[in-house]
Amino acid sequence: MLYLGCPVWANPQWKNLIYNSKLESSEFLANYSRYFNSVEGNTSFYADPSPQTVQRWAAQSNDSFRFTLKVPKRLSHQFSQFQAQELQLWLDLIAPLASKLALVHLQLPAFFSPEHLSWLKQMLNALCSSFSVAVEVRHPVFFDKAEHEIALNRLLRDFGAERVIFDSRALFSVQATTAALLDAQRKKPYLPVHAIALTKSPMLRFVGTDDMVVNQHYYGPWLNKVRQWLDEGKTPFCFFHSPDNLTAPVLARQFVMDLGIDHPILAPWPQDQTQLSLL
Repeated sequence: MLYLGCPVWANPQWKNLIYNSKLESSEFLANYSRYFNSVEGNTSFYADPSPQTVQRWAAQSNDSFRFTLKVPKRLSHQFSQFQAQELQLWLDLIAPLASKLALVHLQLPAFFSPEHLSWLKQMLNALCSSFSVAVEVRHPVFFDKAEHEIALNRLLRDFGAERVIFDSRALFSVQATTAALLDAQRKKPYLPVHAIALTKSPMLRFVGTDDMVVNQHYYGPWLNKVRQWLDEGKTPFCFFHSPDNLTAPVLARQFVMDLGIDHPILAPWPQDQTQLSLL
């Protein structure tokens, strides 16, 4: 099973693309989950949803849909003290999504270094007791293919946690000629790409451009890797970004078309129906 998604579902720019032009924002998730069976869930990184919102997410998504949610920044970016109580309150908040929550995504900042691994061990001990976890690191030392990377991967394996793969090569392969590209290149990290699967649920975040030819060149090697994971019985999670995420659904759909498997994303979109009516 391939789980496929974008960073968000509530994007009004996707009207006349994957959403009908008259769709209300409260209907976005239900319609998003017609085509995508997962979402990256970035919003939880910045602000906590209300308990009512969490219940609504559970109700509006279909039974086969799987969320990934980011640990709040206030918890993932503070290493001076392990905030056990605050973390437990957040875990309690998202508990109603348990049956649909595939991964808790712990995104760590670039200043998270080997000296903070004891803090990470405490986080993993708390998180992995409740949910499956994927950890994203951004410090270059964790890509050394030597002491520091080995220590990190060993720690993750000990807790049954996955390591997030972040591939932004396509984004940085083009000159920033638009505000959206400038902003994306300023905010996104540019790090070595190590194709790794520590568990049965590898997680890939691919950041592309609005040029599908460029995207195809850079995601080409991932087609074979994802096929390999599927053949091995793994359930990969692949999330696709574009500079302002306007074309993220198109990028994800093109990837699946090139992958050559059946997936809900290939079902007709409102955009397809509009084009057919014009013909």
